[in-house]
Amino acid sequence: MTLAASGKTAALVIAGLACALVLVAPEARADSTPVGPLPPGPVTTITTKPGLLVAVALPHAGGGLVWRIARRYDARVVKQVSEADVGSSVVLVFKAVGRGRTSIVFALTRGDASSKAVRSATHKVVAG
Repeated sequence: MTLAASGKTAALVIAGLACALVLVAPEARADSTPVGPLPPGPVTTITTKPGLLVAVALPHAGGGLVWRIARRYDARVVKQVSEADVGSSVVLVFKAVGRGRTSIVFALTRGDASSKAVRSATHKVVAG
């Protein structure tokens, strides 16, 4: 009987720690270096409906350059659900979670610690 109680207690502790990590993890991403001024770049408009997925493909640049989300977007309109390397592109998938408009702005920087953008790309999302 004591072993069963200890097992349940251990399971509850592990579950609590897992929940705490999930709640804290998004905060860690907020620590990356903010991106400064953006050079002019292409602007694309995507029209969708709530509940549907939107994929954005950005070309791999190499040489230590990485694409980063450069500006906040309205999380009441879209939510990022995945990211993957697909061939010569990095593909980010967002789900339209509500009606509205938002812009997903990307910057190409030298690693995650650089604030200088060498390229930019903006994807305006209209969910209605």
